[in-house]
Amino acid sequence: MVRPYKVVDAFSAKPLLGNPVAVILDGAGLSDAAMQAVAQWTNLSETTFVLPPTRSDADYRLRIFTPGSELPFAGHPTLGSAHAVIEAGLVTPRSGKLVQECGVGLVEITVAGEGAERRLILALPPATVTTLPAGEVDELEAILGHDIVREASPAIVDVGAVWLIAEIASAEALLALKPDFARSAAFERRLGVTGITLFARREGGGPEIEVRSFAPSCGVNEDPVCGSGNGSVAVFRAARGLLPAGGARYEAAQGRCLGRDGTIAISVDAGGKVQVGGACVTTVNGSLLL
Repeated sequence: MVRPYKVVDAFSAKPLLGNPVAVILDGAGLSDAAMQAVAQWTNLSETTFVLPPTRSDADYRLRIFTPGSELPFAGHPTLGSAHAVIEAGLVTPRSGKLVQECGVGLVEITVAGEGAERRLILALPPATVTTLPAGEVDELEAILGHDIVREASPAIVDVGAVWLIAEIASAEALLALKPDFARSAAFERRLGVTGITLFARREGGGPEIEVRSFAPSCGVNEDPVCGSGNGSVAVFRAARGLLPAGGARYEAAQGRCLGRDGTIAISVDAGGKVQVGGACVTTVNGSLLL
């Protein structure tokens, strides 16, 4: 069967600089094993499968796979898949909104602009924040080969994807990190987390923070530009009093260690609701023969 698919770069308006997601535009009839095999074959951090919704209040259903497992939610696949279904004419936004059904439930996506000027913004699912036990912080630092900022106690943030969040003292130190991925994978599995996302404040102009995300337990040593990771960082910063109580808007940079240049727009309102947005661009139009 011929199945149309796209590869979409998320968090970039220019091809090859964002985080690519493979979007299979017709996933009907594929088994779980077949979906996982396709995700392993594409070898991207995530591959998605578009399906008819099971709820009347959703525009489409999305299943999201890493090379090693299925995720109930992820950020760049959500935005990239929304871009793909709009571009393919499968879904038309209603009043500037799309509603995606996925494992975590319904995710609302705001669509602003058209064509090359289109920007997509997702409402992050409700988060739970659990402080990392003190005894695990030493292990985290050993994995990273570097100290974390202990005054902002690391935490596990669950938004569907589950990220261990910690702050590094400088962007230069963050960009220089070379984690022990084998040790990290075992650590992630023991804690039941998707991976580790780290951030550091940047000096000078441009984005406010630098971010890196590692998920070797899912088969992705480093995710180029991570929407759920950045959303979880925003949740963490708000919970640790690192953002103004009345809310904040900022940009994050991610991907430079992998030759990318992703820019993520974050907003946090006074009630703690987080939105994650950015540009998307199609880099591949093709057909999958399955």
